[in-house]
Amino acid sequence: MTEGNSTMATAYADTQPIDDTEAEAPATASPATEAAQSSEKPASSRSASPVLAGKLPTMIKGMLPPVLGILIFLGLWAALAPQVDTSLGALPGPVEVSEQGFALFDEWSAAKDVEAQFYADQDARNAAYVAAGTPERVTDFDYAGPPTFLDQIVTSLETVALGFFLATIVAVPIGLVCGLSPVVNAAINPLVQIMKPVSPLAWLPIVTMVISALVTSADPLLPKAFIISALVVMLCSLWPTLINTAVGTSSIDKDLLNVGRVLKLGWFAKLTRLVLPSSLPYIFTGMRLSLGVGWMVLIAAEMLAQNPGLGKFVWDEFQNGSSQSLARIMFAVVVIGFIGFGLDRLMMGLQALASKNRTV
Repeated sequence: MTEGNSTMATAYADTQPIDDTEAEAPATASPATEAAQSSEKPASSRSASPVLAGKLPTMIKGMLPPVLGILIFLGLWAALAPQVDTSLGALPGPVEVSEQGFALFDEWSAAKDVEAQFYADQDARNAAYVAAGTPERVTDFDYAGPPTFLDQIVTSLETVALGFFLATIVAVPIGLVCGLSPVVNAAINPLVQIMKPVSPLAWLPIVTMVISALVTSADPLLPKAFIISALVVMLCSLWPTLINTAVGTSSIDKDLLNVGRVLKLGWFAKLTRLVLPSSLPYIFTGMRLSLGVGWMVLIAAEMLAQNPGLGKFVWDEFQNGSSQSLARIMFAVVVIGFIGFGLDRLMMGLQALASKNRTV
């Protein structure tokens, strides 16, 4: 009986409302509670640290082979380069090449200072003319100094961008038509197979003569050498995009096309909702290959067309024949490789983004 009464009393006590003084009791104990909670937070962070520590060996293991490969290559280069004698002296090693890279950057900085001083002097002279009451003597000349190495990098990027853009807007529509029409594909395929292996050195004289005949203005919107180089890039780089687009379009699931017929989609809706989303991975793969080909072709095109880019820089240094020319050429080769690698990574990122946002 006593045990039953105590149980009922406990149950009754549990159901009783808590007054304000009792409610404030946990508040007085809150510093201890906060301390306990604060001690739990580092514990959670410490629990995450073993996960990171577990991934760290895998990351190091993945990075170790390429780092070792680069170090071995640099070591062999530094050891073997002095053994090769050229007409300009011993072949430069990594240290000499990197020194010329810093020297080229210093030349760019000095050229920018000269350009800024030129415009400052011109502004001061024009202000003096206006103050003297002879505003007709005010001049507005553009700085005409020689392009620096960084300026030539920008020119090459602009040239390959124009050529790649032209190649894409030509290759993608033709590839879509070839993929959707077996008759058109059979008609164009022989031309593609014939034109695809043609060297840029073979295209260059033809493009040069055509552009020289068409562009007769003394002050064209774009320099002739720039247009010639961009068109040569286009003619040599459009084929991978065209072929991959045609393959991707012809590989579309036939059920999708049948659904389009059932829904009575127009040709534009069929193209934008079915064909393009399904063939997008193939198109981006072709564009990635085309950009790599275009960047490789550009250097040769700029050498012969004398477009003031990296190709002309290499050619000018070769013609210069100074003791520093070989190291500068090798530094340009390294820069060309890094830029090509960066462009390839950029296209991979765009391909991943486009594939993620596909609707089919």
